[in-house]
Parts: sequence; C-alpha cells; structure tokens
Amino acid sequence: MMRHTMRGRVAVALGALAATVTLTVAVPGSAYAAQGVLIVNGNEHGDSSGCYAIDRFPSSVTNHTDAIAEVHSGPDCSGQVEWLVYPGETYRTETAQSVFIL
Repeated sequence: MMRHTMRGRVAVALGALAATVTLTVAVPGSAYAAQGVLIVNGNEHGDSSGCYAIDRFPSSVTNHTDAIAEVHSGPDCSGQVEWLVYPGETYRTETAQSVFIL
C-alpha cells in the first residue's frame, strides 16, 4: 500500500514539473531584454538588447540597465571586449566600435 501511494506522489510531482516547464516555455513575451536605459553617445535605448554601433569619437557608454554592457573593439560586436560597463557606470572610449547588451 505504501508503495502505491509513493508512486502516485511521484507521478503528481512529475506532472506538476512538466506543466511548469511547458508554461515557462510557452508564455509569450518571455524574451529577455535589459530593463532600463543604455545610452550610447547621448542616444537612449530603452529596454535594450543586442548590438549598438558606436559611430563617433570620443564616445561614451552609460549603462542604466540591470545588465552588463560589453564594449567591443570591432563593428557589429566583433573583436575583443574592450571593457565591461556595469549597471550605473559610464565608460569613455576613443577606439571601440560597438556595444552589446543582453
């Protein structure tokens, strides 16, 4: 009798886990973007994600988001990461060409 009850509990737990995973994957709008504003050379990008070009020098990247911004040496977020701009920080550069934020 104990064994049957234990199997039932395991089945219920696995069913609940499967339902949770299904809902997590199926919920629309669950894609992640950094909350807040990323400012690249005075241009504000709200709830940003992806790659942003740095189009003039000297440049500044101000991070008012909840994510870390990567400053890249090459265009289209290629090349080496020159600097990590943490939330609340500003970075000034004369060499970087793009910024990536999740």
